[in-house]
Amino acid sequence: MRVKTFTLFLLAVLLSTSFLYAQTARVQIIHNSADDAADTVDVYLDGSLLLDNFAFRNATPFIDAPAGVVVDVGVAPQASTSVEDTIYNAKVTFAENETYVVVASGIVSGSGYSPHTDFDLYINPTGQEEASTTGETDVLVFHGSTDAPIVDVAEPNVPATLVDDLDYGAFTPGYLNLATADYSLQVQDETGQTAVAQFGAPLETLGLEDSALVVVASGFLDPASNSDGPAFGLYAALPSGGEMVQLPAEDISTAQVQVIHNSADL
Repeated sequence: MRVKTFTLFLLAVLLSTSFLYAQTARVQIIHNSADDAADTVDVYLDGSLLLDNFAFRNATPFIDAPAGVVVDVGVAPQASTSVEDTIYNAKVTFAENETYVVVASGIVSGSGYSPHTDFDLYINPTGQEEASTTGETDVLVFHGSTDAPIVDVAEPNVPATLVDDLDYGAFTPGYLNLATADYSLQVQDETGQTAVAQFGAPLETLGLEDSALVVVASGFLDPASNSDGPAFGLYAALPSGGEMVQLPAEDISTAQVQVIHNSADL
């Protein structure tokens, strides 16, 4: 019932805005702020309530948003009464007919989190609502864990590096075009030598052929230093929105290596 009510509310808002703006862009909003104070938020668009009680690790579907004009996006604590309650505001201009992924991430509290990385909106203008090639699955990756280092992401069973040197607040340069199969994703430090965590990415099992999704690094590697907040994990936002899909944790894989000395130099 809550999902249905949210969808009807969002549709009503979008229908009302469509009469105000002739140009539109497609936008998906992902809530990835692990700060307890922002666990559930209200989102305002040009002073009007757009998202009511928008929960952490949830995403909207791709929606039409005003394009070609500057719009004010405001974020307020849940149960806000007006745009005057917003604790964050940003001026955003979307280009007509483009598709965007917007991730809300960072810390709003004044203390209790280390490192303290300010809340912000991270905007990617290359969003996709479906795979670019039939029979594949396209994956965009976003680093949204405030206390995680620069990371690589590898498939240890191949082995192959899928993502190289991704810093907090950054997206991969584009979508990874993957055959629809079940993968393991190992998060490593930037040297690629030390594994931080490993997760399954069961694209085939979940029936994600022909789909495009956004995988977000979310939560804290060290919850104890971050107000005992949610633990680190990888979560996937689907184009249809809703609660993000948690990728299952796996034991960290190791490889067997043989070293051969073949230098003939005395």
